[in-house]
Amino acid sequence: MGYQILADTVLVIHLSFILFVVAGGFLVRWRIGVAWAHIPAVAWGALIEFMGWVCPLTPLEIWARSRAGETGYAGGFVEHYLLSVIYPAALTHEVQIALGVLVLIVNVSIYAWILVRSRVPGNRPV
Repeated sequence: MGYQILADTVLVIHLSFILFVVAGGFLVRWRIGVAWAHIPAVAWGALIEFMGWVCPLTPLEIWARSRAGETGYAGGFVEHYLLSVIYPAALTHEVQIALGVLVLIVNVSIYAWILVRSRVPGNRPV
């Protein structure tokens, strides 16, 4: 039971981190200090995709699932949980690079929007 809870907790943390990487720039508009955590998170997320690495949270979740008596899974978190929903084919290095580029484009766009909005009087981020 304890390993099942650990595996599920790691899953929630991992998904939350991915959401923060992809859309956390919107939080910067609310609190500018979030950028100090968000920018390194984006760099890490893009680096994982560009290099074809597996996030360290993935083996931790697989380990906990196997200790809980469940079957682990092959590949990474994105491939197992998200890619099957987004893409029907298996994760390739080219798809990983595209995901990394997408993360960068989304976040550069968000930060550009914040920068433009912050220059309008009365629209400064907190």
